[in-house]
Amino acid sequence: MSHPLTDLAPPEAARWAARAGLPLPADRHAAVAATAQHIHAVVSVLRELDFADTPPAASYRAGEGKSDAAV
Repeated sequence: MSHPLTDLAPPEAARWAARAGLPLPADRHAAVAATAQHIHAVVSVLRELDFADTPPAASYRAGEGKSDAAV
């Protein structure tokens, strides 16, 4: 089971950053924890979306789509 980021404490965010090779000054711990929580919340919403009818990005070709925008 994954650890929910809704309760990510600033010291824990600092430990995670240090493990990733990104040591943080003490005055940045709270901001990094809040940012990580926000990103997690956004990604959680995106994971709930149904992309079943969406082709993979590899099939997209720039300039080949229909444009119905009026100028």
